[in-house]
Amino acid sequence: MKEMSCKLLVIGAGPGGYVCAIRAGQLGIDTVIVEAGKLGGTCLTVGCIPSKALIHAADEFDAIRHASIGKSAMGINAENPSIDLAKTISWKDGIVGRLTTGVANLLQKSRVKIVHGRARFRDGKTVEVETETGQQLIRAEAIVIATGSDPVELPALPFEGRVISSTEALSLKEVPKNLAVVGGGYIGLELGTAFAKLGASVTIVEATEQILPLYDADLVKPVLRRLGQLGIKVLTSAKAMGLSANGEALLVETADGRKLDIAADRILVTVGRRPRTIGSGLEELDLDRSGPYLRIDDRCRTSMRGIYAIGDVTGEPMLAHRAMAQGEMVAEIIAGKKRAWDKRCIPAICFTDPEIVSAGLSPEEAREQGYEVKIGQFPFAANGRAMTMGAEDGFVRVVARADTNLVLGVQAVGSGVSELSASFSLAIEMGARLEDIAGTIHAHPTRSEALQEAALRALGHALHI
Repeated sequence: MKEMSCKLLVIGAGPGGYVCAIRAGQLGIDTVIVEAGKLGGTCLTVGCIPSKALIHAADEFDAIRHASIGKSAMGINAENPSIDLAKTISWKDGIVGRLTTGVANLLQKSRVKIVHGRARFRDGKTVEVETETGQQLIRAEAIVIATGSDPVELPALPFEGRVISSTEALSLKEVPKNLAVVGGGYIGLELGTAFAKLGASVTIVEATEQILPLYDADLVKPVLRRLGQLGIKVLTSAKAMGLSANGEALLVETADGRKLDIAADRILVTVGRRPRTIGSGLEELDLDRSGPYLRIDDRCRTSMRGIYAIGDVTGEPMLAHRAMAQGEMVAEIIAGKKRAWDKRCIPAICFTDPEIVSAGLSPEEAREQGYEVKIGQFPFAANGRAMTMGAEDGFVRVVARADTNLVLGVQAVGSGVSELSASFSLAIEMGARLEDIAGTIHAHPTRSEALQEAALRALGHALHI
């Protein structure tokens, strides 16, 4: 068995793991990173990046298809559009390949040793890795667990045959005629909307009373309207029971007890994700848990000295940018810097049509924490740039303390609002007040003006509404 030693061992090369390793290497820490699959993890290879590529392709095709039937309000006409999904997937795979190569180059640039294989703990300082060339034993002074998460499988709908997870959905070579999506969270709605634009007949089945249950109803309404325009059927308070008797449909039970068969060439199950811990030998370690997740403190330390955990394996929110920030912080802590985790503002984005962004506290969350709030909301229907883009649905909303005007949260729903998320987060992190946003000159005509107008409205003197 080959043996090697290092100061820091990172297990998992997803966004959190590779950022941690790169930063550690920059700080001169002798670092090894272990990855069983492709560098980049779920986000880069079968998650964030490929799904956004598919969503963009679907948006482009949908626009051309509408032009072909004379529904373009801008007077654009096209003829007989079609899509070769296999070619689209190949284009998507090319993007993923370029990014994974980029991650490898960045790790090498930071002098991080890369070991390909599956890691398993022997004890709190030693890990065995099964590589293509045999067993590799790695001893480390500090270990970061960044193993990520996997899609949750329903007992009644195991992943096989026509029942697929988001991973398989992003590699389909043909558009399903009928697609049933079990789970109305952000993954299900993003992919369901994309496939509807590509030509599939889509049905969303959600167990709660509202799709996107983590967002308030005002943010969800524009998305729900758009789903109707796309012909997507939405069943809420409905439970997926399994396959129908002939195995060719999804059996659903509604809130009133009715049983429905939903025609489905493919059934996409998106009911959540679970931490990836099985098979890694974590059961050999005495690590505290918070439910199925590893419990960490404000420095991402687990209950065992010298072992840290970051990203999805530590629980919600399961977001790549959260994992990245944690990874960078842990590397600096190991290098001797004083750092602590501040989760005041982790923006969440739902890449539906229209998109949703939430940063900081919602009005309800702010009130639950005891704040009296001022709320300013400005619609894109009154924004010149949104009008010129044919994207008037949605709004920007600012939540601030009533006594000091300190901004507590910013939310938005609308076309392309994901690109406004940085300004929302920056305002909260910098401790901005309504006057700061209102007094910042925003370029015209841009959709970002809606943020300024929302702040002005909260102050009582909006200019354009």
